[in-house]
Amino acid sequence: MPSTQDWINCPLAVVEGMFAASQNNPDSGWEAKAVEFFQNQLKEKDAHTLVPSLNDVPLHYLKPNSLVKFRCLIQDMFDPEFYMGVYETVDPSTKAKMLRCGKYKDVTECGVDFNSKNTVTAERQTFYCVPIPGENTWVKERYAGASQARVVPSTSYAPSRQKRSYEEDDDMDTQPQKQREPHTGPHSPSEHHGNGDCKRQETQAPSSQTASASHLDLNFPLPGEKGPSCLVKVYKDWDSFKLNDTLEVYGILSVSPALSALADEKDASSPLLDPTESMETAEEQRVHSPPASLVPRLHMLYAKPLPHNNPLLPPATLEDNSAFLSSTLSEMASVREEMLSYFTHVLLGDALAAEYLILHLISNVYSRRDVLPLGKFTLNLSGLPTVASYAERFYQIIQELVPSSHYLAMSLQNMNQMRLVPKKDYVANRLVSGALQLARNTSLFVDETQLEQGQLDTTGVRNVTALGNLISWQKVDYDFNYHQMEFPCNINVLIASEGRSLLPSDCQIHLQPQVAPSHLEEYLSSIHMHPQASSQLNKFRIYLSVARLLDYSISDEVTKAVEDDFVDMRKDDPQSISAEDLHRMLVVARLLSLSLGQTSLSRDCWLRAKHTEVLRRSRMEQHKCVNGNEQ
Repeated sequence: MPSTQDWINCPLAVVEGMFAASQNNPDSGWEAKAVEFFQNQLKEKDAHTLVPSLNDVPLHYLKPNSLVKFRCLIQDMFDPEFYMGVYETVDPSTKAKMLRCGKYKDVTECGVDFNSKNTVTAERQTFYCVPIPGENTWVKERYAGASQARVVPSTSYAPSRQKRSYEEDDDMDTQPQKQREPHTGPHSPSEHHGNGDCKRQETQAPSSQTASASHLDLNFPLPGEKGPSCLVKVYKDWDSFKLNDTLEVYGILSVSPALSALADEKDASSPLLDPTESMETAEEQRVHSPPASLVPRLHMLYAKPLPHNNPLLPPATLEDNSAFLSSTLSEMASVREEMLSYFTHVLLGDALAAEYLILHLISNVYSRRDVLPLGKFTLNLSGLPTVASYAERFYQIIQELVPSSHYLAMSLQNMNQMRLVPKKDYVANRLVSGALQLARNTSLFVDETQLEQGQLDTTGVRNVTALGNLISWQKVDYDFNYHQMEFPCNINVLIASEGRSLLPSDCQIHLQPQVAPSHLEEYLSSIHMHPQASSQLNKFRIYLSVARLLDYSISDEVTKAVEDDFVDMRKDDPQSISAEDLHRMLVVARLLSLSLGQTSLSRDCWLRAKHTEVLRRSRMEQHKCVNGNEQ
């Protein structure tokens, strides 16, 4: 049985050993056994923390052909490719022949006999993967801090390395006009890995060909993102993966300089290529075969779907971790009270708005009925002060609580210039990402207080329409030039505005600040000067993620009571409540139950939800009377 260091540092040796042993038994099913071996090793207690992560560790500290992991989103899917699954080599001196395994490799050994009858051609799929868009700093730092991987600069790789690490190479213009923004990500993971000289060595690492990166667009969905992109090679069940899935991929790292040399050769000879020899355009080759020093290859052994990316929750599902679930559920009501108090403070003393903010943050599309997404709860928080950059500060607080988020300033310039919707580039044969290509459960904060008077152009109208479709139907229509293709999503949208938003929403509440505008700056400073203790923050972070993952049901008895209530409310005044109002009340009741740690609707929760909605509607009516038609 290989030791821990063997299967992490030399996984190919394990694979090749199993391949060699299978030569006497063709029906051994060695490929499935190899994958099963690594899965079993990773199931051992804390074994996954020993595997270095591409998210935390600069590429040149990772040993080529070692086992690494990568927390990512599938941004694009390329066409399948053929490779030599089995090939034969001939020793030049002894002429001895040997069968070799080509799986999990990009480059073969020397002396391949291309005329051998024993060559087996196989097929694999390639996914273009990027770090989870909008993943917040506290998440990255927590994952990096939990790692027990020991990494040192790879001496075998450093001399031929063509780029510095993605974290350090801030001057590298990998995405023109997007990537030059200040980087506010976590500190070097070397601080967590015990390599004292890591930072110094990293900054002094050679960078001989930085110019070659200037034309390479790493295709991150969000501006200002940092981290590695990766070409993930998938060997089986690739149909089970979908675009925009979030995964933790465990695989064998391939950063052979030969890959970059091959790409350069293709680039140089592209004008002379015979069209019958290659179906790829020069642009497609450049995008699909980038330098391995910038876009490493990862040969997938095992991929774990990520229902969430909160490092404070156990890696197993909630159902498989009953002790954690029961202890969390028992504390949820008390944590909710603390959070309500905190949000009331953040929302300038407005307890009702704080109540709705909690419900919004735990909302989740749990099912779809035909085209209707069930469970979404887009909140329009209107009446926000425009002084003291209140909306930006408010977003920064949410950023500290949710694993992934993005701030979208809805200015006229942004709407007219940004690419929100991904678009297919047929020349390069890739999907060019847009800001709405986000992972499930990302919190999208739309700041409409930034909107000024002016004219939306064609792009602006298209972007506003895309935001409206996202909110109403939880889908984004990707642009494939000749047609549009629907991609369902699950994104929590919070709209901050002065008056009623131009965008649709499931619920609007107008803020009633209890703080005088003249004291606002001082008041907001106090929130940041005395932040919640780290343990308190972590409680809030766990609470929000767990509430979102809980199952929920309504008994027949409560369903009947709700129906009777609706009939009674309509009896007095048929115009007082519509079917849409009832639907909203049911959504509020569901979220209220889950926020209290209750997985089924009780009569008390239904009455409380009704009362909360009455208070909100009463406030909106009062505001309407004071301000005319504007809400």
